[in-house]
Amino acid sequence: MAFRESIDDYLEWCKENGEAPDKPYSGKFNIRISPDLHAKAAVKAQARGESLNDFVTKAIEDEIEAEALA
Repeated sequence: MAFRESIDDYLEWCKENGEAPDKPYSGKFNIRISPDLHAKAAVKAQARGESLNDFVTKAIEDEIEAEALA
């Protein structure tokens, strides 16, 4: 019951302040890149012994970390 009330309070706060509620993210998304870039990334990932997913995840993490340090 307390959890539901806290959610209701949060949604009411968002409404009063004109804020959109945070939405949960699934951790999945599709991207469109050129076939050439796709191939280069796949080759680089394979050379590192990583999956393409792990390679892309690390690239995104590195970019976010670099921005935070700037």
